[in-house]
Amino acid sequence: MSGFTEMMHAVQAGDQDTAEKMLPLVYDELRKLAADYLAKEQSGHARQATSLVHEAYLRLVGNDAEWNGEGHFFGAAAIAIRRVLVENARTRRSLKRGGDAVRLELDDVSPAISPEPVEDLIALDEALNRLSAVNPRATELVQLLYFSGLTLSQSAEVMGISPRSADRLWAYAKAWLRREMRSNFENS
Repeated sequence: MSGFTEMMHAVQAGDQDTAEKMLPLVYDELRKLAADYLAKEQSGHARQATSLVHEAYLRLVGNDAEWNGEGHFFGAAAIAIRRVLVENARTRRSLKRGGDAVRLELDDVSPAISPEPVEDLIALDEALNRLSAVNPRATELVQLLYFSGLTLSQSAEVMGISPRSADRLWAYAKAWLRREMRSNFENS
């Protein structure tokens, strides 16, 4: 069992000293991931990378999962970060908080320039849920690549498949998601 896995088991057993030692080991990596995701999000959100990392870490350490090493932990971290971001996107979009209105400063408004399109995290989440019903392995690969920031070869290793298989699965997942999101956009 790796040192990381042993630490995770101790943290899950309630060892506070180990939890304090473990946080710095994963914090920097999770913070980089969180900062990358927040950069892709719409402007105007109040969420900061630090609070995103803390919430995802608490969800990871607070559940009863058994971690089989760093790859498994960071794969779960990708899912936790995805869930936190999707929950925040849904909250921001809710009518109670102004719907999908975009806040613009008057100095930034120009009649000739419209805001650039931003990715729609909720649409991606819904498409990933549909992909999961069709091909769960493709969904797992997308989550590892997009939400945990692993490379294709690292993702292949975590999933226990060859890099060529991961490459084929990634091509399939990208095409499937592109088609699915395009058709949903055209139907809305």
